[in-house]
Amino acid sequence: MNVNKWQAVIFDLDDTLYPERDYVLSGFHAVAEWAEAHLSIPAEQGWAELRAYFEAGIRGDTFNRWLIQHNLEPEPLVPQLIKVYREHQPHIAAFPEVPDLLARLRRAYRIGLVSDGYLEGQQRKITALALAPYFDAIVFSDEWGRTAWKPSPRPFEIALERLQVAAAQSVYVADNPVKDFLGARAAGLATVQVLRSDGEYAARLPPSAEHAPDRVIATLDELEFTLKQMEPHL
Repeated sequence: MNVNKWQAVIFDLDDTLYPERDYVLSGFHAVAEWAEAHLSIPAEQGWAELRAYFEAGIRGDTFNRWLIQHNLEPEPLVPQLIKVYREHQPHIAAFPEVPDLLARLRRAYRIGLVSDGYLEGQQRKITALALAPYFDAIVFSDEWGRTAWKPSPRPFEIALERLQVAAAQSVYVADNPVKDFLGARAAGLATVQVLRSDGEYAARLPPSAEHAPDRVIATLDELEFTLKQMEPHL
């Protein structure tokens, strides 16, 4: 087959095109500033404490733990902290290789994005990253509700329709083996995992063979060579 055996390359966003850790810490900055104004917790101290929870691997109940640490009742405050976190304007940047890579790929393929997460937050990320012009189609699964979040195949089907490409000649590039590849595989796409040594999901294993990617690369610098080596599922 020739070098254009693939019609489209579709990307995940978080921890694939930019470090998700940076978004989390940016959100913690916003929460710490709100807490200084409303809870009298110094912002610098609050941010350091929230970051320490993250570095310790705490996920899911960070704000509860933090409020209890300050002898505050979590129940009335956690929803507000989550709101501040989700609605903040993020200070994030793409991995250094991403803009040039996307520009090169656009010369040979249709380029798409499929990403989970709360809609407004994901839209703010794309704006902050200034990546929208590189994509021929952007699909935020939350536009169709939580039932359309990965591992549902629905956002991939929508992306294929918008890109006007065949699933069998499209590749999804992502990082999380728990949810990213199952839906893409169900929609008929080939899959590539970016397994960075310092990524959020570096230690995660695919729960089953159906969750596993077709190929694994260490950085996006390897993607173009990998695409040439892979064959479509025709």
